[in-house]
Amino acid sequence: MVVSELAARLNCAEYKNWVKAGHCLLLLRSCLQGFIDREVLSFHRGLLAAVPGLGPHATCRGGSRCSPRARQFQPQCQVCAEWKHEILRHHINRNGDVHWGNCKPGLWPIDPWEVAKAFMPRGLADKRGPEECDAVALLSLINSCDHFVVDRKKVTEVIKCRNEIMHSSEMKVSSTWLRDFQIKIQNFLNEFKNIPEIVAVYSRIEQLLTSDWAVHIPEEDERDGCEFEIGSYLSVSQIHEIEIELLKEKLQEMYLQAAEEEMLPEEISNQLDVVKGFLGSNTDLRNGLTEDLQKLESLHLQHQKQTSKDAGRQTPERKA
Repeated sequence: MVVSELAARLNCAEYKNWVKAGHCLLLLRSCLQGFIDREVLSFHRGLLAAVPGLGPHATCRGGSRCSPRARQFQPQCQVCAEWKHEILRHHINRNGDVHWGNCKPGLWPIDPWEVAKAFMPRGLADKRGPEECDAVALLSLINSCDHFVVDRKKVTEVIKCRNEIMHSSEMKVSSTWLRDFQIKIQNFLNEFKNIPEIVAVYSRIEQLLTSDWAVHIPEEDERDGCEFEIGSYLSVSQIHEIEIELLKEKLQEMYLQAAEEEMLPEEISNQLDVVKGFLGSNTDLRNGLTEDLQKLESLHLQHQKQTSKDAGRQTPERKA
């Protein structure tokens, strides 16, 4: 029964805190999307106004030779070289990591979003707009592009919290951590007091973080749901969707870390075992994550085989 399984999960205070913190990030993502969309368009227009030669009539002459890979991009035509120069001019980390592999440089003259992705984390090449991105992608854009005039320390504090949520192997955070997170996310939101849709989510996040979720297992003639002690209401299906979305993001993060070898195979294996164990005990969540889990397991298996093959090559043959 979905309700009883949810009740059991939320009976663990630290898991409940993890879900609440993740829900805050989903709310944050939603309220940032429209703002980001408008600002990216404004930024692109500003670039074209400053350097008219970069506009819609500019065409990449390098073809496939102007295709970036990961953090590497050596433009093979004048248009892409000038675009790269302009992007770096506005990049806070111009001397550090820029994930050029997110972008299709040939579209820079006509597609503001392709420009925006140069200011974001790896793994976003297939994302076509802010509505397809998670919170950390949008926060990284705000943090990395000088078009956004904000206190960057407040942005990086929220990014750090998000990473701690996603990298929590057991999907748990303490109440002390949650209170600290509340302060940091509210400090960040205070940077946008003139953006109505961002202001509107402030009270929702405050209410969420200070409420105690209690699952009510109903009689047959009552609706299933989770009630806050202060009277607001989330249905079981809504909480289930939040859990699925957070776990899906966690698995996708693990996949990117494995793909770019940011974690040792043993670390991936240990985290994978924890997630599989958790999903094995919560079948209502497992069914919605089968594809993501299989994708990660397949990549992990490839890495294990390659590691074994490499180890075999390095092992000296015994003398007869």
